[in-house]
Amino acid sequence: MKIKLCLFIPIFLICLIIVQTTPAAIKVGLIYDVRGRGDLSFCDAAYTGAKKASDKWDIKLTEVNPGQSTDTEMALRRLAKLKYDLIIGVGFLFREPMNRVAVDFPNVNFALIDAVAEPANVASLIYKAHEGTFLAGVIAALKTDTKKVGFVGGMKIPLVEAFEIGFATGINATNPEVKLLVNYVGVTPQAFDDPAKGKELALAQYNKGVDIIIAAAGASGLGVLEAAKERKKYIIWVDSNGNGLIPGQVLTSIIKGVELSVYQMIENVVSDTFTGGLKNYGLKEGGIEYIVDKDNEKLLSEEILKKVEEFKSKIIAEEIVVPHLRSQTKSAEKKRK
Repeated sequence: MKIKLCLFIPIFLICLIIVQTTPAAIKVGLIYDVRGRGDLSFCDAAYTGAKKASDKWDIKLTEVNPGQSTDTEMALRRLAKLKYDLIIGVGFLFREPMNRVAVDFPNVNFALIDAVAEPANVASLIYKAHEGTFLAGVIAALKTDTKKVGFVGGMKIPLVEAFEIGFATGINATNPEVKLLVNYVGVTPQAFDDPAKGKELALAQYNKGVDIIIAAAGASGLGVLEAAKERKKYIIWVDSNGNGLIPGQVLTSIIKGVELSVYQMIENVVSDTFTGGLKNYGLKEGGIEYIVDKDNEKLLSEEILKKVEEFKSKIIAEEIVVPHLRSQTKSAEKKRK
């Protein structure tokens, strides 16, 4: 009996050690704003990045869908109290709630998409979308037959205006004779979730002779997509790859590196290398890109692609600095005069 007991004790101790040293699953929270998943835009892109990470590592992924505006801070605090390893706010609306919550939980890692937060434990993920829409402007200026193209934005704020400014700059750099029509869905966050209004604005632009529209409107862009399909006109998608949404009608997609950056933030938590602060993603960093694939490759000639690549190289080399603020475009106009 003594021999059997001696054998049993070491085996028990080994099992105990294994249980104690096996790492628990990393907990990641993904909190969406306004529409949530199904926008075929940056919410879906954020999920794709998180899902890719959870498929690779032992990760417990929790998604929180949008509710009332008062729920945003509550959702952040709930996950922080549960000691989540990383909490990601998908959208600029999380900036103020995250500023308040992150300071109360200094040992929790946070990531904020499309805005800059102050606490040191928040990684602020900023995308130079204007560099990508500049390239979209080049494509539109070379592809339009009517010399009229359109922009439909969601909420009229600097974040979305940067898409418009980059697009207009790319058009002017390619063919100043091309006219740009601009409309915004609204001035509140609901402007990102109003497909009916998006469709109405797009149809109005097509009626005025526009033959290409770029949609930077979140889920409201789904309405622009419907209008393009009905009128058999071209559209340029943003944030995620929408080339396959209407094959043959989506000229290109300007993707923001939301999928990439979300994946990287989770990877950094897994490797214990996460740091807060500003994280910029542009053409140079591979965080912005225009997409050419089987669904749109026949729409873009070698001549168009060559021109786009020339501009892309100059932006990466910083020979061209694409403006993203109204004040920058006004300054440029004054210099030309």
